[in-house]
Amino acid sequence: MSALPERKSKIAQPSRYDIAALKDDLDGIALIDEAQIVRKRSRDFFWYSPILNQLLADKSADIIATPRDEAEVIRIAAACARRRIPLTVRAAGTGNYGQAVPLEGGVLLDITGLTGIEWQKTGVVRTAAGSRMIDVDIAMRDLGYEQRMHPSTKRSATVGGFVAGGSGGVGSVTYGGLREPGNILAARIVTVEEEPRIIELRDDAAQKVNRAYGTTGIITALEMPLAPAWPWIDVVVAFDHYMEAFQAGYEVALADGIVKKLVTPISSQITPRFGALKAQCPDGKSILICMIAEGSLGPFRAIVGKRGTITHEAPSEEGPGTVPLYEYTWNHTTLQWLKSDRSITYLQCLFPHDRLVASARETIAAFGDELLPHHEFIRFGGRVTASALPILRYSTPERLNEIIAQHEAAGVFIANPHVVSLEEGSRHKRADADQLGFKREVDPRGLLNPGKMTSFVADVQAK
Repeated sequence: MSALPERKSKIAQPSRYDIAALKDDLDGIALIDEAQIVRKRSRDFFWYSPILNQLLADKSADIIATPRDEAEVIRIAAACARRRIPLTVRAAGTGNYGQAVPLEGGVLLDITGLTGIEWQKTGVVRTAAGSRMIDVDIAMRDLGYEQRMHPSTKRSATVGGFVAGGSGGVGSVTYGGLREPGNILAARIVTVEEEPRIIELRDDAAQKVNRAYGTTGIITALEMPLAPAWPWIDVVVAFDHYMEAFQAGYEVALADGIVKKLVTPISSQITPRFGALKAQCPDGKSILICMIAEGSLGPFRAIVGKRGTITHEAPSEEGPGTVPLYEYTWNHTTLQWLKSDRSITYLQCLFPHDRLVASARETIAAFGDELLPHHEFIRFGGRVTASALPILRYSTPERLNEIIAQHEAAGVFIANPHVVSLEEGSRHKRADADQLGFKREVDPRGLLNPGKMTSFVADVQAK
């Protein structure tokens, strides 16, 4: 993926922190202070949002620290705590709403050097937080396993980045999101105090670091559940009308006997932007993209064959030189459009399970060409429903807020991707109480990613 061209840099201002003293504290740890590199790596894919692109384009750390192991993470955390220097954790930087962008400068802690699998046993893997998800899957497949779910950025995303900044993805049609009990088994974190502690969070306690943007501790290792590594078949099915693709996808999602990893209907107005996949997307046809276990193809065809035409069916590929089918789904759908047209943006929606089809139909009718649909079937709280990241033809912030309000009035939850803080971006419009309380314990001075958990008030007396 490639980001927007860099804006012309302003004249660098002196840091308000004692970076020279910090360098002395961190002697022997790899540091980067070249302004252009620091600025570039202080960005993520927030430019998907025209609003965030204005808010965050000029934000940057003062220096990057690249630890090789947990011991170096502890040294960095201690030095930042002593000198009251903000610390923002970054992995691959594949987030879309500024999770890893330092709002107040300071240190950018790049954890991608923390890699490797500590151990694996039946159905569970323990891995360093900076391990790429694709590398974990490659290692596990030889043993007959794979990760339960991953973002569409799997080939560059890290396990720690996914847990700290994500919520679900490819695989959520079967296993739900990361918030579902059992989808994060344990997390090991380092606190930001003058004498940092290592805390092991197990079972439900591990949710204290999920989608907290790195504000509730520095994740150094994770235990994650695994799933059987099925021989996945990529399938594209063409339909005359979008709701036909939606209805067929819903039936597949509801069919518990069909082993699936991805069920994504996409509007015919979006597929012309799909590059290499356009050959499998007939003009004027909406499509259903699926990943189906080879042994389930028969019942899958029996469902979709009633109303659609299969245009592509082949074993899944994600190696060098290929574009995995899942890179046309989730928020990669938005990226496929942004490659040729920067004027659009997107929303993040969660539809009510008890009136899913009617709600999707009403939303499509309400917004017409202003909001182009694609949905992701998922499990949420044990029920099949759909999330969505529709393509939005952006005009003004005021109109964007009107569209969000209309969705919410119709019972469609919005996790706003055009805001910076956890609270504003949550569909609940608040920080999780456990996460807020835990932050007071592990980051009393509020040095971790300041500005991202706005309801937190730092303890100025803390050491």
